[in-house]
Amino acid sequence: MKFGISTFVTDEGIRPTTLARALEERGFDALFLAEHSHIPVDRRTPTPRGGELPRKYYRTLDPFVALSAAAAVTETLLLGTGVALLIQRDVIHTAKEVASLDLVSNGRFLFGVGVGWNREEMRNHGTDPRTRGDLLDEQLQALKAIWTQEEAEFHGTHVDFDPIYLWPKPVSTPHPPIYIGGDSPAALARLAAHGDAWLPLGNVGPEKIRESLRALADQGRTEVPVTVFGAERDEARIEGWAEAGVERVTFDLPTLPEAESLAFLDELVVLTQRYAG
Repeated sequence: MKFGISTFVTDEGIRPTTLARALEERGFDALFLAEHSHIPVDRRTPTPRGGELPRKYYRTLDPFVALSAAAAVTETLLLGTGVALLIQRDVIHTAKEVASLDLVSNGRFLFGVGVGWNREEMRNHGTDPRTRGDLLDEQLQALKAIWTQEEAEFHGTHVDFDPIYLWPKPVSTPHPPIYIGGDSPAALARLAAHGDAWLPLGNVGPEKIRESLRALADQGRTEVPVTVFGAERDEARIEGWAEAGVERVTFDLPTLPEAESLAFLDELVVLTQRYAG
């Protein structure tokens, strides 16, 4: 099993370059960064897990900028968004950002996407929360067209553009792998139709992983790579995920200053060495 880190990189915590080098030196294989463009002052939607919204949500760096910095100081570390809020983004600009990051990292980018949960944040971007799933499905189809065609066009209900040229094209063939976040029936249907890998949250147990993989197989999708996102240090669950065929577990790294972050990673290494392979 492989191990990585998922976290919020902010202006108050460890710098992305320092973190990336530390991960590569310690044998972690991937870094996934969260995205929030902003937090509306009038935010009526509760957090996904309840409670007060943590400070890190307000201060997170743009993941594409942070991952580009991380790419410049590493050679093998995989660099992912966990998750990019594509429904709040211009699809053409995002196509260029993803392809550019994949190019400068020599094909090390993993494109994690999800529908998001903060409805006020979505609305500030002009996104209707009620149709965000359909929008994301169209955006993924449009991105693939842009990345793989010299003259790309797309005509859908939510995304519509006439033929365009856009370079660079991704280094990864045919494009960076698309990791679909979430474990709802809609997320699994999106994975079956548009995704390359699955990014369930760390609260999804091994049996749920098995059930979902069986459901995907029934839809013709077998051998789907699974990366568990934001896991806690639960050894029994790690063993269960390994038995269920999970490829990678990313641990949730608290947003801390440099010294505390490095100490946390050192503790994780002791755990991961028992399961790595």
